[in-house]
Amino acid sequence: MLHLGADIGIDLGTANIIVYVKGKGIVLKEPSVVAIDNSSGKVIAVGSKARRMLGRTPGNIVAIRPLRDGVIADYNVTEKMLRYFIGKANGNKLLFKPRVMVCIPSGVTGVEERAVKQATIQAGARQSFVIEEPLAAALGAGLDIAQPGGTMVVDIGGGTTDVAVLSLGGIVISRSLRVGGDKFDEAIVKYIRKEFNLAIGERTGEEIKIEIANACPNETPALEMQVRGRDLLNGLPKEITVNSQQTHNAIFENLSLVVKTVKEVLEETPPELASDIMDKGIVLTGGGALLQGIDKLIARETGLNVLIAEDPLSCVAIGTGRALTMLNVLNSQQNVRLFRRPVKRSINVG
Repeated sequence: MLHLGADIGIDLGTANIIVYVKGKGIVLKEPSVVAIDNSSGKVIAVGSKARRMLGRTPGNIVAIRPLRDGVIADYNVTEKMLRYFIGKANGNKLLFKPRVMVCIPSGVTGVEERAVKQATIQAGARQSFVIEEPLAAALGAGLDIAQPGGTMVVDIGGGTTDVAVLSLGGIVISRSLRVGGDKFDEAIVKYIRKEFNLAIGERTGEEIKIEIANACPNETPALEMQVRGRDLLNGLPKEITVNSQQTHNAIFENLSLVVKTVKEVLEETPPELASDIMDKGIVLTGGGALLQGIDKLIARETGLNVLIAEDPLSCVAIGTGRALTMLNVLNSQQNVRLFRRPVKRSINVG
């Protein structure tokens, strides 16, 4: 059955893609992974099925993460992934193509922004809009950013951390740091390789982060986890025990960069807005907000109250969907930028 294309908001994340459909809410949460047959170029699997193939594929199949550090690293694979998710979220038999709002990190270049817009159009959108992540995160967290008061959002995603101060419906000051959950995973993998001579995959690194990693290990009981991998000395399978203090040591440098960026934005915030932030505190969004102790670490380093949004992982996707209902307000601040599908015109000669 044919039906009208709905408005769709997409959190095009380095680690996960989350899709919001107007009137339905969040309809999809899947990893940003695509499995492709090298010989034919055919897509074998997308999302959760493809993620299970990471590090386990035969020679002719490769599992790809087409987004790195918050931007498109493989344009063609990103387009195929978007096409799959847009079709799955809104139905493949559409009378009209949907309008799609996609979030981008606040520090992307013009070339990177255009790549996102074009990939979305090629994937089947009638109109492609982009919105900066901290603004979408604030909308998704239910913050009232239209008032003349300062609101600070720290969105810690898979590829980037975006820190911004918002007021009157726009971004007053922002910083984008290409450090996020993926960098935490990589740091844990490298630490275990160096300290234990054990090779583990990125999926295992992520599992360690989720289970026992702690930004403030001294303030909570220590946790331990059994980790299996390949011994680098003899090449045989091996099991070790890792604790939360060790994972903290592994990600400490990346955590310090996040805290440093938050402080830099606070230092450049106008005094009146800084006063508002002292009253309201800092709001954390993104999957990185779920890292144990991250709120306590930022609170300790800044002296401000730090709140974690109710559903931090979905905030950006929800915000992109809500932004489509606020285009008039957001366009006045140039916070949303439109990219239309090219119109085909026939030319008569003679």
